[in-house]
Amino acid sequence: MTMIRSICVFCGSGNGTDPRFVSTAEKLGQEMAESGLRLVYGGGSQGLMGTIARSVIEHGGHVTGIIPDFLKAREMMLDGADEMIVTKNMHERKMLMFEKADAFVTLPGGIGTLEEVVEQLTWSQLGQHDKPIILASIAGFWKPLMVLLAHMRETAFIREGLEVRYQVAERVEEIIPMLRDIERRRTALGAE
Repeated sequence: MTMIRSICVFCGSGNGTDPRFVSTAEKLGQEMAESGLRLVYGGGSQGLMGTIARSVIEHGGHVTGIIPDFLKAREMMLDGADEMIVTKNMHERKMLMFEKADAFVTLPGGIGTLEEVVEQLTWSQLGQHDKPIILASIAGFWKPLMVLLAHMRETAFIREGLEVRYQVAERVEEIIPMLRDIERRRTALGAE
């Protein structure tokens, strides 16, 4: 396992209805910058995406935005990122996000956010990567997804040996310590 140096954060291009979503994005950005963790994200300046990126930048961290050409105007591409990559399409965007990230954190968001994290959960389930995935279930946001995953297990569509591996953080302060704990455990296992 490689050291966790960069986190791909999936999140909404809107703010949502709960002010805790925005404050979580601000705080996570600050904590990432202060911990020396680079942000990889969707490249937009709106909503939680823009909030976390601006927070990382304001606190001296490194930001890589990856945005498809057709979304540059719609999601208002962020100025000020250390690196901004414009892709041809969503598939290329997601592959680059995967390649540049050592871990994934999913804040609240819409169908695009859901699609991004489910793809990473699927790739992990199929043994294509072992990068940590954390659902930041702020105000219980991801509970319906967790209920659905449990239902899939109960009805044998997620079978033994094909578990969907993820962690759940209910508070922003838990996210980076969770990642560091995963990193320590994997390093210890590798040393044995």
